[in-house]
Amino acid sequence: MMFGRIGFFIWVLCMVSPAHAVPAVVKYIIDGDTFSAGVRLADDTMVSVRVRIRNVDTPELHGECVDEIVAANVAKNRLAEMLPVGTVVELDKIKDDKYLGRIDATVRDSRGRDVGRALIREGHGRAYSGGKRATWCKNQK
Repeated sequence: MMFGRIGFFIWVLCMVSPAHAVPAVVKYIIDGDTFSAGVRLADDTMVSVRVRIRNVDTPELHGECVDEIVAANVAKNRLAEMLPVGTVVELDKIKDDKYLGRIDATVRDSRGRDVGRALIREGHGRAYSGGKRATWCKNQK
């Protein structure tokens, strides 16, 4: 039954997103490019969803080397500064993600800033369009 609800929720988000952005409230930061948010559905049901920021890749908290882990924590802290808990953001271009219960979306903060682009511009992430991720570790390819 739970799988059905999650699938239905993601389907609803994906259907409404092409027409307009969906407001969401930041609940907590997971890592440098993912956070949890509350989204109100049309019937006033509030649901939680993990949101992966589209088109950006940040280092992983459980990275392959110390450099990656340090950079991942810096990216996570920066995202927390950009999207404090309780902040209302806009989710646009929503699509379901490879992980159940997570969506991919372009995220805009309360000033209309594209959060993924800001992370890239500040050096906390790099452009990403899917596929194999490049390493964040120096001296590795």
